[in-house]
This record gives sequence, C-alpha cells and structure tokens, in this order.
Amino acid sequence: MPFVELETSLPAARLPGDLPAKLCAEVATILGKPEERVSVTVRSEQRMVLGGSAAPCAQLVVSSVGVLGSAEQNKAHSARLFDFLTRELALGPDRILIRFYPLEPWQIGKRGTVMTFL
Repeated sequence: MPFVELETSLPAARLPGDLPAKLCAEVATILGKPEERVSVTVRSEQRMVLGGSAAPCAQLVVSSVGVLGSAEQNKAHSARLFDFLTRELALGPDRILIRFYPLEPWQIGKRGTVMTFL
C-alpha cells in the first residue's frame, strides 16, 4: 500500500489537471503495486526553499511495504520517478528531491485493524 505525497512551490494552474491520477499510475507501475492500493496527495503553492533557493521546486515522499528496502531498489525507483517529475512539472532534476520510507505492515491501519492482519 504505497503512500505518495508531492509538495511543490509551483502554482496549481501550472500543474497538469490529471497529475494525481498520472502520478498514481506511474508509482503503481514503478513499484509493481496495484493502482487501487496507491494513495496520492498533491500539494501546490507551498512556500519552499531547496538548497537555499526559493526557485520553483518539488519534494516527493514515497512510503511503501516491501519495495523500498535497498539502495539498489531506490536508485531504480528514483531514476524513473525523476523522469516522470521532470517531464510533468517542467522542473530540472536539481529542483526535485525524493525521500523513500520503507514501511512494515503493522504501521498501516485499514478497516479497523492493521495490514498485518488483513
């Protein structure tokens, strides 16, 4: 069950209208998870500074069970996510950061229990 949060200083009008749906589909493909299990939040017009500069930028946080556990995995995910984000947001790769957080099933609540028991 991947959780994806994109924050950007870009104005909402500069983002593709279907960005959340496209990001959901892309993350599902990259992580090999069903699209119906991916949760995406997009926040635009955030007050952000990256590397000391307030130029337009974005940060992506990806959390998931079982697919973010190694440097090799995250390197591959990072390359594909950077391709997507630079294309969709029209930002250079130096204006984007990605943070990966591996989760355990007991850290995700669903249907009144945790994923461990579902």
